[in-house]
Amino acid sequence: MFKPLRFIPDDTKIAFMRFARFGFYVSMVLCVVSIGLFFTKGLNYGIDFKGGTLIEIKTQGPADLGDLRKRIGSLGLGDTELQEFGQPNDVLMHIQAQPGGDAAQQDAVEKVKASLPKGIDYRRIEVVGPKVSGELARDGTIAVVVAMIGVLIYIWFRFEWQFAFGAVASLIHDVTLTIGLFSILRITFDLSIIAAILTIVGYSLNDTVVVFDRFRENLRRYKQKPLGEIIDLSLNQTLPRTIMTSLSTLVALFALYIFGGEVIRGFTFAMIWGVLVGTYSSIFIAAPVLIFLGARIGTAAGDAKAEAAKARP
Repeated sequence: MFKPLRFIPDDTKIAFMRFARFGFYVSMVLCVVSIGLFFTKGLNYGIDFKGGTLIEIKTQGPADLGDLRKRIGSLGLGDTELQEFGQPNDVLMHIQAQPGGDAAQQDAVEKVKASLPKGIDYRRIEVVGPKVSGELARDGTIAVVVAMIGVLIYIWFRFEWQFAFGAVASLIHDVTLTIGLFSILRITFDLSIIAAILTIVGYSLNDTVVVFDRFRENLRRYKQKPLGEIIDLSLNQTLPRTIMTSLSTLVALFALYIFGGEVIRGFTFAMIWGVLVGTYSSIFIAAPVLIFLGARIGTAAGDAKAEAAKARP
């Protein structure tokens, strides 16, 4: 008989809340830095949000970016960006949106094709107008905000208002740090990243709810214990499940990041970061917020009322 694989023993007694204040303050500083980066450096928006034309080509030999930039720059199409990715002969070109509607965008594509040497394989051509890109940016922002409001309402009804604010603080932390990371690394921020952020919200919420559920059970069981000790007990009891879930998810994500190709690389990178920061925030953001808001007060009072009602004839 094989014993089950255990990375974390079942009887761990890690004093998480001893380091919670330090972790909380570090996270606050990182969130402020991320917001500052967003307003100063901004994000490297992809074609979904900026509009324009995206052309992915594959040259026969190693790409000469200098020659390609010279050819494209002579066409008078405005701002253009060229970058290598994957293999040395893979090039991604972004051309700003042209005035004149869809016909102007198609003309720009034909000009680019005519200026480039023969033997080039055009693997992808995407055209997004400025109006569509503006609508996508607005809808993506609304999707993230609505998701957080839905989480707030759900947790409020399932637990207590302190739990709801702890969960939302955790989600805001995860989203803010993700945006800050994309800002400093200049990774293309497009609709797939919005999808990754929404997935991160769901993953982080799932982990937080598991911890909250165990915390609520222990809060009812150990009413005389300090709140910090109950949170430490709950985190240690759910730690093996948290670690195993995170590791199994990361294995799949790293495989996608390495072998999935350039198209989904930004998405998988955001997901890898989201799993790491989501696991962290469940411990060092959501839990300290419960202590700060005094979660014991509302829950213990509710239990006392329920017990008093049962005792009445």
